This record gives sequence, C-alpha cells and structure tokens, in this order.
Amino acid sequence: MDTAHGNRTAWLILLRAPALGSAALRRLVAHHGSATRALGALRGGHPARGLDDATRSWLDAPDEPRIDADLAWLAEPAHHLLGWDDPDYPTLLRDIPGAPAALFVAGDASLLWMPQVAIVGSRAASPGGLATTRRFARTLAAAGFTITSGMADGIDGAAHGAALEVGGRTIAVLGTGPDLAYPRKHAGLAERIEASGALVSELPPGTPGKAEHFPRRNRILSGLALGTLVVEAGLKSGSLITARCATEQGREVFAIPGAITNPLARGCHQLIRDGARLVETPEEVGTALAAHAVELGDHLRERLGTPSDDMGIPGAPSAPVVEPDPDHARLIAALAHEACDLDTLAARSGLGVPALSSMLLILELEGTVAAAPGGRYQRVDGGT
Repeated sequence: MDTAHGNRTAWLILLRAPALGSAALRRLVAHHGSATRALGALRGGHPARGLDDATRSWLDAPDEPRIDADLAWLAEPAHHLLGWDDPDYPTLLRDIPGAPAALFVAGDASLLWMPQVAIVGSRAASPGGLATTRRFARTLAAAGFTITSGMADGIDGAAHGAALEVGGRTIAVLGTGPDLAYPRKHAGLAERIEASGALVSELPPGTPGKAEHFPRRNRILSGLALGTLVVEAGLKSGSLITARCATEQGREVFAIPGAITNPLARGCHQLIRDGARLVETPEEVGTALAAHAVELGDHLRERLGTPSDDMGIPGAPSAPVVEPDPDHARLIAALAHEACDLDTLAARSGLGVPALSSMLLILELEGTVAAAPGGRYQRVDGGT
C-alpha cells in the first residue's frame, strides 16, 4: 500500500535518476498510478527505454544521505513536492507540452493555481524599462493577478519587487534548486517571495544554476501563466524563448513597444510582428486576460468547493482616476519620450530647477518618469 512518505521518497529517487527525463516519468507514473508503483516496476525489470547501467544502479541503491537531505528539506514548513500523480499539481501547467514531472515549491503552493501574468525582459534593462515593469506589475498585482517571473536581474527582479510592494502575490520560477538564490544578490528577494509568495523549480534541492536549466525553466514560467508580457528584450534575449513557449502553449503574448533606436525594443518589435499583442497600459493586459482568469477561477472553485467571493479571482484592472497636480501636468507635458536635461525642461515648462528636481523624483518613484544617463529624464511609455 502506498503511503505519502513512501510516494514522496519514490519521487525523489526517480527525479534524481541519471537518465529518466520528465516525459518518461510522466508516462511511468500515469501508467502505474503512483511514483511508488512506478519505482517498483522499474526495479522489477520494467522495459523502460534508455535506462543505462548507472540509472539502474541508482534506482536499486540510491544515495541515501542525498535522499534524506531532500526529505529534510521537504519536512520544513511550507516546502512541497507536487508530483504528476498529485491532485494539487497546477492545472494550467498540466496542459502544456513537455510539462515537468514534478515541482518543488517553497512557499504557498496554492498560488500555482491562481491566475498569473508572467512578466519577463532584459537583465540589463533600461531605467525606463524598469519603471514600466514596476507600473505594470503594481497595477496587475493590485487587480488580483499573481505576478510570475524568473528572479533574474533587471525586469524579473523589478516585477517581483513591485508586486510585493503593493501586498500582491508573486511566484519565482527558478533555474536552480528551490533552496538556492540565483543570482546571489537576490537572496533577500527570494526570502521575501517565499514568505508571501512561492519559489518553484523542477530541480531538486541543492541543484546549482547551469546554462541549460534556464531555457527549460521558461516553459514552466509561461505554462503557469495565462499570458506573458515582455517589457524589454534584445533580439537574442532569453525572454523571447519564454514568449515562444507561451505561443506554443496557446497562451497570450503581450509586448511593449519602444523607441526604434533602442536595441532593447527590437525583441518586442519582433514579437509584435509575429503576432504578439502590442500593449501600452496594464489595463490592456488585464482586460485581455479577465475572461481566462474567470474560467480558471471556476475550475479552481469546482476543485476546492470554495465560493467565488473567497477566491480573489481578478477582473480587468481599472485605471485609477487621479486629478493631476497642475505643476506635475506641466512637467509631464514638457517631457519628451527622448531624454532631455533639467535646463531644457525648465525652459519648456517655466518651472524652476529646484522644483523640477523634486517633482522628477516623485514622478520617477511613481514610474511615470525615468532617469537617463547624463542627468537627463524621459517620460515612460504610458505616461500622460
């Protein structure tokens, strides 16, 4: 008879087997009904293809200290392993081609079922791109969407941070084990995400980041989400891999256009040429995904037997109605989308440099204005 502990141990042994990939594991577990029975069948001589001597040796005599360490990680509060045979495996991810056989989760695993928007982009993002990311992430998170990204430098980190700032939900999909922060500078961010969101990986604890891990994790990132938003991306950006995965999975892809002289806009422009939705405001993203969010919410309510009012399922976000400060309105009107310096802004707006400096700081924090090199400033796309 299968037990929860026995099935968890079997999953850990199977996931660390040298030559068993996700597709083979999904088939084996689906055929036998559980990881425990799949492992028993393999040990009993199941004619699985591609099992070399090293894999068979591991299945028969796994490294017990390694498996014990994995079990110790799973015994920690809010640490989970969601296998293909687990009813809590996220439904959207189950539908994609090449779905992972299992997921390690640190944090709130229920968030994997919630309506998500993946926000991705360049690691070397521009100030304007970071400001745009924060504005979109804050608005969508406040509307009830979970913000999902890859915890990389640049756009990813800004998206996670902005969601947390407004008390929203965020998920980081990792290219390492769930216990490692990559890059290391994001260790604090990882702790914040685990505390109020979730860290997710198909890789067992202790697995370091390798180049081949990150393109593979992108299919999970897009597969968990209803849609993927690309903020800034060069033509060779890994973000385009995520967008391609989303397209292949039948999910929405959104791209924010930029200046034709900006190399970080070229990937987004290519996506738009290829059929991605051009968006300029977070409300456009929310409106496009609202019906999908309701459909997912219905599925989740049916699974959990939870009233709709208790689910926090998002609708389309509404743009806040705010009466602009007259001086701020003059400054924004004076700003061009191309960067300009304080003297130019003073001449255009009729405002003094000290007042301009103070207002620019406020508008930069709001995500309306972005600082550029050389003491210059520019309006972020979507600013009015």
